[in-house]
Amino acid sequence: MSMKTVPAKNLSAKKQPVKTASPLTQDDPRWQAVVECNAEADGQFVYAVKTTGIYCAPSCVSRQPNPKNVVFYADANEAEQAGFRPCKRCRQGLISLAQHHNRQIEQACRLIEQAENPLTLITLAAAVGISPYHFHRLFKARTGVTPKEYALALRTRRVRERLLEDMPVTQAIYQSGYVSDGRFYESAGLTLGMTPKAFKNGGRGMEVWFAVGKCSLGAILVAESSRGICAILLGDDPESLVQQLQDSFPHAALCGADPDFEQRMASIIGFVDAPQTGLALPLDIRGTAFQQRVWQALREIPFGTTVSYSQIAQKIGSPKSVRAVAGACAANLLAVAIPCHRVVKNDGQISGYRWGIERKRKILAQEEKMGSQKPDQSKIFIPE
Repeated sequence: MSMKTVPAKNLSAKKQPVKTASPLTQDDPRWQAVVECNAEADGQFVYAVKTTGIYCAPSCVSRQPNPKNVVFYADANEAEQAGFRPCKRCRQGLISLAQHHNRQIEQACRLIEQAENPLTLITLAAAVGISPYHFHRLFKARTGVTPKEYALALRTRRVRERLLEDMPVTQAIYQSGYVSDGRFYESAGLTLGMTPKAFKNGGRGMEVWFAVGKCSLGAILVAESSRGICAILLGDDPESLVQQLQDSFPHAALCGADPDFEQRMASIIGFVDAPQTGLALPLDIRGTAFQQRVWQALREIPFGTTVSYSQIAQKIGSPKSVRAVAGACAANLLAVAIPCHRVVKNDGQISGYRWGIERKRKILAQEEKMGSQKPDQSKIFIPE
């Protein structure tokens, strides 16, 4: 049988599965690869047969299926999510291919780490031998972030390390891989939580106003920076909440509440007790690129409902990052405002919660009871 090379760019260009026998199916280069059992196409897509519920690699020598029953998927993971199981004949090859992809992504990570200047998606994909579109999908599926986000997190970590070594700010920025200091300053508020100079000085000079009170869930501590509400902590012991705040902002100047802040505190207590009312205050949300994506997905969960950790991982485009999603939920400092309490196990059972499982159970029961009253999400916003 003659073997014909299938151009990667043509194979990855069509993202939607072909669902019917049509001229498009017959002319699709992916279908031609299946007909020819073309091993050059392995790793660029898999095909599934609706009548058997099985998916295969393009090079599989199984009997050729009827094209009207064939659908295409970007990879094995996508096919399995759609309910298909791997072909026994080429299963080992698919497993080996997955291992090969893991090595390619690891290689890409090392290239990003060793590069003096940012690498483009096309350059990275070419270096590991994958088409840019397929490389982007694989990288995000295996690391939980895009190549660009991975590089940004790496540069940010390097800036932190250099600033802590007392290196001048501008020198730290450029030696960490930033091509301009303007690019870094644009995101410094989110990545460092403060200006580079303040971070270099250990956060000294940064003020965080806070107050402790009581709500229907027990003790509550609310803290605010110059950018907005930066912490809503729940617990049983007010002193432990203050300690948590100090641990989260170790070098900031913690200031007691003034009358204006006490009024905002009352608004937040009212929101925690009745979250369907919405929160008309800005939030100062700080975290990594991955955490930011998870927290944004949490804020989109409908009031009165729950989702699983795996569903959140799917929503942010990183289905294999379930543990990382759980970690991002645990790192959330804004109780109720970022509703990590709405994430449960796959079987619906209530799982761990930073502020206690019983407290989580109580919040969910309260929201279920008030489910018909939708919160005004437009009242919760993040300052530019």
